[in-house]
Amino acid sequence: MAASAAPSAQAQLRIEISGVGSNQIPIAVAGFANETVAPAQISAIIKADLARSGAFNVIDAGVIADAGNIDLGAYKAKGADALVIGTVDCLADGRYDVRYQLLDTVKPGKLSQLDQALAPRFTRLSAHKIADDVYFKLTGNRGAFSTRIAYVKQQGRSYQLMVADADGESEQLALRSNEPIISPSWSPDGAKVAYVSFEQQKPVVYVHNLVTGQRKVVANEKGSNSAPAWAPDGGKLAVALSKDDHYQVYVVNADGSDLRRVSNGAGIDTEPQWSADGKHIYFTSDRSGGPQIYRMGARGGDASRVTFGGSHNISPRLSPDGKTLAYISRRDGNYQLYAMDLTSGQEQRLSDSTDDQYPSFAPNGKYILYATQAGGRESLAIVSVDGRVKQRVTTQAGQIREPAWGPFVP
Repeated sequence: MAASAAPSAQAQLRIEISGVGSNQIPIAVAGFANETVAPAQISAIIKADLARSGAFNVIDAGVIADAGNIDLGAYKAKGADALVIGTVDCLADGRYDVRYQLLDTVKPGKLSQLDQALAPRFTRLSAHKIADDVYFKLTGNRGAFSTRIAYVKQQGRSYQLMVADADGESEQLALRSNEPIISPSWSPDGAKVAYVSFEQQKPVVYVHNLVTGQRKVVANEKGSNSAPAWAPDGGKLAVALSKDDHYQVYVVNADGSDLRRVSNGAGIDTEPQWSADGKHIYFTSDRSGGPQIYRMGARGGDASRVTFGGSHNISPRLSPDGKTLAYISRRDGNYQLYAMDLTSGQEQRLSDSTDDQYPSFAPNGKYILYATQAGGRESLAIVSVDGRVKQRVTTQAGQIREPAWGPFVP
């Protein structure tokens, strides 16, 4: 077993896009002046981010060297409602000065601008932040291009907990083990990941600091310890333990102290997830005869059933605004991703595959990452919450599963 934050030498993830969003925004993105001096091509990353979102129709604008002499009307005539331009300069201290402007071609003027002086290793991140800014200014929703994802990659007998940018690049190894790793869950500050490892020949819950590489056991009770989920305040986790002969939901401090049971079902209670406000815990239970999703207070008490469509609903995940529940439902023999509006109770099937698992919301609530199988290979997929935009995330080496989308970080 090894733990590190070193870049992976293996192939990066590859994302294939199908479908587009409704009412795409036409936007022209120009090559940044002098961007070849930087380790990453800023404009290409911005274009890829915006195109992948499905919210934009990206138009190539060539390279604009003179930002003070732009005919915005010409870009409007090409169909663009907005134009992205920028420059990259190498500073004397080895950093790069990345500047960008977002221009309105309809009512000519400047919508936004950023100026970032950063170390070479952060040039890709600067491009993602620019794409985030464009997404926010033109859609009104926060972009998630600069966030990270975690997932488990299996190659033979080797299990690897990986962390990568949301576009699958900059892949890093957090943990390697000869025993399975499952159920990664991000802390709200994005600095730690909780997960379950079988290296002690049983499932044990760990919290792993991604900055230092240090980790701590937070649940190693008799029987199985599984399904960690961070509370919104980052101070506690909900876990599922079988210490009392059958799975029940417990809450434990992030340092492993003050373990207390909060569910009291006669059957199996597992897969806990906190509500966005931290006042409730959603979980899977078979107390009605088959697995369904329930909700109870964060301190326990009576539970109310949430899912009624279909006889088998598992893996609850709450959107960041607390309005939508994502879950896996088995219907007609297929395990597929569904989303429910918690106010109306209306369901929508979001996937067309037949063996989906482990949904995880993007921190802006606009996309869901999940694991799936196709052609005998395990891979990841991303779908917009309206079901219109779909992405397939694959790798040349190994199987990938157990995805978790990280939070917004400063």
